[in-house]
Amino acid sequence: MLKTTVAGLALLVAGRVIRPLASQAATTDRIVRTDEEWKALLTPDQYEILRKEGTEQPFSSALLHEERAGIFACAGCALPLFSSKTKFDSGTGWPSFWAPLDQAVITKVDTSLGMSRTAVMCRRCEGHLGHVFNDGPKPTGLRYCMNGLALKFSPGVA
Repeated sequence: MLKTTVAGLALLVAGRVIRPLASQAATTDRIVRTDEEWKALLTPDQYEILRKEGTEQPFSSALLHEERAGIFACAGCALPLFSSKTKFDSGTGWPSFWAPLDQAVITKVDTSLGMSRTAVMCRRCEGHLGHVFNDGPKPTGLRYCMNGLALKFSPGVA
């Protein structure tokens, strides 16, 4: 698995440089489980997405139209990942955000499907969340396109 973990590196996404997040430094709260443990904790669809880098069907997530204030956390380990303040309607069929919470996600190059994309993973359990693209709104210009099944929403302060 290729991961960007050195703060001095940058990723090139469709001609745009994306600097690694501070969260890509080593952490001590990493969660490691066996496949059997993950299968016991997750639904089959969540397991396919979070552990096998699957993708849910577009427009299938209940979180797509979630508009309440709150936090979107990892469905695998409950690490807070995104604030509802950064959620927007990208029209793609997946919950989209223009920025993650600080020290929440890590990225890696994904060359599946015959193209190069930037995969986004939970920093704590390394569960696959989705991908980040450079066609998002201001202020970042990024679109974190996430699988709704990889997230759990908790209403409240965002």
